[in-house]
Amino acid sequence: MGGRAANSSDSGRTSRAPALASALVNPLGPSRRAVVTTAAVAAALPLAVAGEAGAGEAGAGEAGAGDAPGFLHGVASGDPLPDGVLLWTRVTPVPGAVPGSGAGPEVEVEWEIATDADFAAVVARGRVVASAAADHTVKADVRGLLPDTAYHFRFAAGGVRSPAGRTRTAPADGADPASLRFGVVSCSNYEAGHFAAYRHLAARADLHAVLHLGDYVYEYGTGEYPAEPVRRHEPAHEVLTLADYRVRHGHQRTDPDLAALHAAHPVIAIWDDHETANNSWRDGAENHTEGAEGAWSARREAAVQAYFEWMPVRPAIEGTTYRRLRFGGLADLHLLDLRSFRDQQVGIGEGAVDSPDRTIAGRAQLEWLTSGLSASDARWHLVGNSVMISPVAFGSVPAHLLGPIAECLGIPAGGLAVGTDQWDGYTHDRERLLGHLHGQGIANTVFLTGDIHMHWANDVPLNAALYPLSPSVATEFVVTSVTSDNLDDILGVPPHTLSGVAEAAVRAANRHVRWVDMDSHGYAVLDITAERARMDYFALSDRADPAATSALARSYLTRSGTQRVTRADEPIA
Repeated sequence: MGGRAANSSDSGRTSRAPALASALVNPLGPSRRAVVTTAAVAAALPLAVAGEAGAGEAGAGEAGAGDAPGFLHGVASGDPLPDGVLLWTRVTPVPGAVPGSGAGPEVEVEWEIATDADFAAVVARGRVVASAAADHTVKADVRGLLPDTAYHFRFAAGGVRSPAGRTRTAPADGADPASLRFGVVSCSNYEAGHFAAYRHLAARADLHAVLHLGDYVYEYGTGEYPAEPVRRHEPAHEVLTLADYRVRHGHQRTDPDLAALHAAHPVIAIWDDHETANNSWRDGAENHTEGAEGAWSARREAAVQAYFEWMPVRPAIEGTTYRRLRFGGLADLHLLDLRSFRDQQVGIGEGAVDSPDRTIAGRAQLEWLTSGLSASDARWHLVGNSVMISPVAFGSVPAHLLGPIAECLGIPAGGLAVGTDQWDGYTHDRERLLGHLHGQGIANTVFLTGDIHMHWANDVPLNAALYPLSPSVATEFVVTSVTSDNLDDILGVPPHTLSGVAEAAVRAANRHVRWVDMDSHGYAVLDITAERARMDYFALSDRADPAATSALARSYLTRSGTQRVTRADEPIA
């Protein structure tokens, strides 16, 4: 959200390094992704290196001379498990085989994973086949690794090595880790600024993973949002077809800060709306016109295919992004898809927002979530949530600020009361979920949210109108945008000038909102221990500056068993 206001498998042989296995078949199947196979583990890969890059190096490996393959879009990993991780890259087999072209031959790509940056201790190797059918992207779903362990990985094709990346497995299921630490980001509009937030997270050596909460790419044509781009994406027109979405993903992945992030940490991602189109729902989107732009089903299928090709994500239930990852006994991470199953958004003030016949999550996903929360024995229940669940009223905000806030929310400004693209527009699902937490006595649920282009720290009350008499049953940490417009950008004023009035009004009308920052761009770092879950919120000096600095804006925490957020004075060590 946060866009415009409404207006062929090879016969490999499997081998193991000590106690370690190789790869599995990718769950998308051969029609959507090259099949992962394995090769014998030998003393060394027989490679004549051309343009080799080191671990964590930004950018991409250089292609060799002539038509030698190149790794021009970096490497990535994601969805860490206690015994494995998903590895990703894209190979350019010949110069003309650019993203979205459908051109270029099949090429065999080798991968290896090691416990050291020099790859002297290789623990697993395998081969995958890159083809135009999957835009020459490849994934290796490596299993048999040790839990809670850092690994280095790289790919090779035609005598050329990719840059090296670093990844990390999750703690063992029965383990009790002392702490977990995640980077948290959302809303990275390429045209709106530079990805300095990714650079700052890539430079940290203390993260288990980075959680991307949606709007990884944007669908708009150049100059649509924002009207005055800081830089220009490709293609210049709004993306509609499979080739378009592939080009958009491919161009974004040439950003050096994004490449550095993917090379440094495993990324755990869910989608929101802009991966397809603004304010999308099950059968359409605000930013899609059937007559002029074709069938929504075709556009969505193209966007979903490109997403799974380009992202280090395992497709989970029903080919969507909802899935669950476990990090020992300390935390379960429940990742939601709040676009694929939802009913269409309704207008402000319409009673349909409360209808039990309308859903944001879909009945099956909501049942999956509530049953998973009940069954979990983890200390903390983290919910990756693309749109805000906390109820928020904006009625007391001055009229001249309602329009810009509505633009951040992607909804009409007139009579603004709630954001109906959020859980506020689907209150029956929210009541069912929060009622389940309360009725089952499930403590320590933390919603981790993006979308709204602002930092927030919220209690999540059972009944907001009666809060604080009505109990808080969860907490919510909302991260601002990496680059996408927020209040000061829309108003064209310096940060933290006019926004103070709106922030005060929001807090006055919503007593469960502990803090909101409507102006900053940046990222957050979530730190989990048995005693508390804590979010450090960071702000960038200038989204338009590729060398932007970062500073801690605020820190909030929720102590185990309290279901409330309080301000923390000192940053995470």
